[in-house]
Amino acid sequence: MVCDLNVSSNTLMEQLRSGALTSEALVKESLAAIQTRDGEVGAFLSVQEEEALAQARDIDRRRAAGEAVGALAGLPVAVKDNINIEGRKTTCASKILEQFVAPYDATAIERLKQADGVLIGKTNMDEFAMGSSSEFSALGQTRNPHNLTRVPGGSSGGSTAAVAANMVPFALGSSTGGSIRQPAAFCGVVGLKPTYGRVSRYGLVAYGSSLDQIGPVAADVAGVARLYDVIAGPCHRDATSAQVEATPSLPELTQAISGLRIGLPKEFLGDAVQPEIQVALNRLVDLFRAAGATIVDVSLPHTEYAISAYYLIATAEAGSNLARFDGVRYGYRTAEDGNLRDMYVRSRSEGFGMEVKRRILLGTYCLSSGYYEGYYLQAQKVRTKIIEDFQKAFDQVDVLLAPTTPTTAFEAGAKLNDPMAMYLADIFTVTANLAGIPALSLPAGRDQAGLPIGLQMLGPHFSENRLLRAAYQAEQLLK
Repeated sequence: MVCDLNVSSNTLMEQLRSGALTSEALVKESLAAIQTRDGEVGAFLSVQEEEALAQARDIDRRRAAGEAVGALAGLPVAVKDNINIEGRKTTCASKILEQFVAPYDATAIERLKQADGVLIGKTNMDEFAMGSSSEFSALGQTRNPHNLTRVPGGSSGGSTAAVAANMVPFALGSSTGGSIRQPAAFCGVVGLKPTYGRVSRYGLVAYGSSLDQIGPVAADVAGVARLYDVIAGPCHRDATSAQVEATPSLPELTQAISGLRIGLPKEFLGDAVQPEIQVALNRLVDLFRAAGATIVDVSLPHTEYAISAYYLIATAEAGSNLARFDGVRYGYRTAEDGNLRDMYVRSRSEGFGMEVKRRILLGTYCLSSGYYEGYYLQAQKVRTKIIEDFQKAFDQVDVLLAPTTPTTAFEAGAKLNDPMAMYLADIFTVTANLAGIPALSLPAGRDQAGLPIGLQMLGPHFSENRLLRAAYQAEQLLK
């Protein structure tokens, strides 16, 4: 039986339903693709071959017996390695958790299993999700499948690279300031950051607790909608989970959106944007206008303060969240003898990478006595202003359209020694995380070097279904 991972998830699903394809054959094809390509791409930190094949065979057996199968029906899924799978390592791509085995499933993983998604393996990432290039992994570097000299973006670079290289049809990532959309743009795939609280964070290793969100990655909008429908919804084990039921988005995906009002935020345009990305945006605007959409110029005036506010809030929360990794209860512990204080210092100094230490120090500083009001409190006030900016914009329009990133994928190593340049790679994505609104990146062509261009669409809180319909319409127009 021949199968092709380079087709839409809808096609794979139809082949599974018709019997033209078995889940076992599909999983074998995925495992073969990983074996062939991942040596150069480096998307995976671990692969669970035996468990995946056993799960696929069980799904095929149940389907052959006429039993019901779940919404994913045996499709392979890769999982970012900061999301717990019971009995599997959760490393966060860090030396400090290199040997940690998760004692329970994240809620998102429970729902994947219930939907008969086949868990293929754990993907690489920037250490503790702190980075924009996947170069800050302590366990290996991930490269962009479209050009191995370029970064895949981060921090979910392993997940987006795995989908872009046709190793898996689906993947889960996480986003704190753009870590799904930015690598999705660099790798030429679709990535969705849902509304904060729409997908449970239970079982996600925390970076910035008021910002973190799990989200789906796929080759097309329909694939993202299919995976989103499985993982979205309230969770009683997560105090930040929104108690708002999620209605399925996939059945609504092809419904036309009459009179769609699309906002173009002027702060996301200008000389900082690579010309080819601006051309791609203008092309999509023209296509939308020709299809009957209304284009409205809008302003998000506090966007210029977003990076500063984000890197104060996120690092402050990171400093608190990562305090638990102390070499005592679990994780890496120094082999050096000494007193208790020395053990703490050595374990954390040896276990954490440079970027993680940089952010812990920054967060600790801005929370310290005498600086809290001037830094952290001011950043939270800016966050409120950014939320208000979006609310005013969505009074005028249904969705916003903007570049996902100022440039296409940059060269590996180009920004490693310039933290500010690296942080500015997230300049167009952090606002959605600060405001807690849903946002999606979709491919919109290539630049002259053949690198993918990503455009993002943003919507009001809990508007994922409308956002996905608009993105699907954009996808069809671009074809």
